Amino acid sequence: MSKVRKAVIPAAGLGTRFLPATKAMPKEMLPIVDKPTIQFIVDEARKSGIEDIVIVTGKSKRSIEDYYDSNPELEDNLRAKHKEEMLKLVQETTDINLYFIRQSHPRGLGDAVLTAKAFVGDEPFVVMLGDDLMEDKVPLTKQLMNSYDKTHASTLAVMKVPHEEVSKYGVINPESEKEPGLYNVNNFVEKPSPEDAPSDLAIIGRYLLTPEIFDVLENQKPGKGDEIQLTDAIDTLNKTQRVFAHEFKGTRHDVGYKFGYLKTTIEYGLTHPDVKADLRTYIKDLGAKLSKEDSAAPKTTKKPTK
Repeated sequence: MSKVRKAVIPAAGLGTRFLPATKAMPKEMLPIVDKPTIQFIVDEARKSGIEDIVIVTGKSKRSIEDYYDSNPELEDNLRAKHKEEMLKLVQETTDINLYFIRQSHPRGLGDAVLTAKAFVGDEPFVVMLGDDLMEDKVPLTKQLMNSYDKTHASTLAVMKVPHEEVSKYGVINPESEKEPGLYNVNNFVEKPSPEDAPSDLAIIGRYLLTPEIFDVLENQKPGKGDEIQLTDAIDTLNKTQRVFAHEFKGTRHDVGYKFGYLKTTIEYGLTHPDVKADLRTYIKDLGAKLSKEDSAAPKTTKKPTK
């Protein structure tokens, strides 16, 4: 059985939900306080024991490569000023086996994964999406790797979501539980309407896949949005080899939309040693101010209708 050593991080999307900022700045480089979102993903991969990471980029994404490159001038400046802690933070971003592939045209997540075929080779690998930041005692990617050690099969991370939100996700149709929290899957449905959804278990941004997925992707026809959908390819794979779904019970931060990004920034800020005290005071003061304004606002009474 091959060891899971490699991770693919798709980062070629246009980031339209964060325009105009993402016209010139990758959404993966938007900071959560002082750390770009993509670094949370890379850190999770490293903590899980992943050895090699490829980031699939697109146009206007060069700053991701620059971020993970060395900056001798900056390092010399920090060293001369004896700013050792800052120097360590800067150097940590270059101490990674990191590779980059360009996706020439945005043809969907499935196509982005397919561009990494030569990098992955004939090995199982993980796919980690940058919109989902995961928190748990054991990193979610490591949880999937632990499941693979037992099943030797592709395994996706799923999480229960409100039923009215299922149309935003790929959703599983569970067949049975192999063990608590690990589902045999009958089929996968990409972004179903709430009326047609087979469950509330939505696929979130972590996948552990066997290399046979590439054969499927090479022959996969475009699906929703006229794109090559990874969920459709996984559904096809499930017809020839078992694919499992692992239910994640930790905390998921969705930074793929404005409000989710703001919530995550605040929550992370409340744990950050440099800003947590000031931020907590600010939130309390702001809450008191808003309550005062609400109390002072004139009350409106609704006239009875005849």
